[in-house]
Amino acid sequence: MTENLDRIIIRDLLLRGIVGINPDERANKQDILLNVTMWADTRPAAASDDISDAVNYRTVTKAMIAHIEQSQPYLVEKLAADLVNICFATDSRVQAVELTVEKPGALRFAESVGVSIFRRRTEM
Repeated sequence: MTENLDRIIIRDLLLRGIVGINPDERANKQDILLNVTMWADTRPAAASDDISDAVNYRTVTKAMIAHIEQSQPYLVEKLAADLVNICFATDSRVQAVELTVEKPGALRFAESVGVSIFRRRTEM
């Protein structure tokens, strides 16, 4: 399904929020690193040169930032699933999403730890 679609990429979006199961993770915001790829047909936007024909990555990003600032999930898996759902809810043209959520410095001796998920709209 994604073979005929284009990719819209949001790379290395660094935010701060509450995510984790340990008491210090529940009390203190920590870095959360996002990488997002959304699959959509960008040909209408390319032809018209009109933002209304495009997946507005700024709108999607603002929705994800608001969610991270307001939600306080225990699991990175929950946060990743929520953010994928936000991508789909924000623009019906998004047909698939791959999203990685990382917590830099969460494990000693590791630069980062996280989860990466891939979802198709048809699976939701």
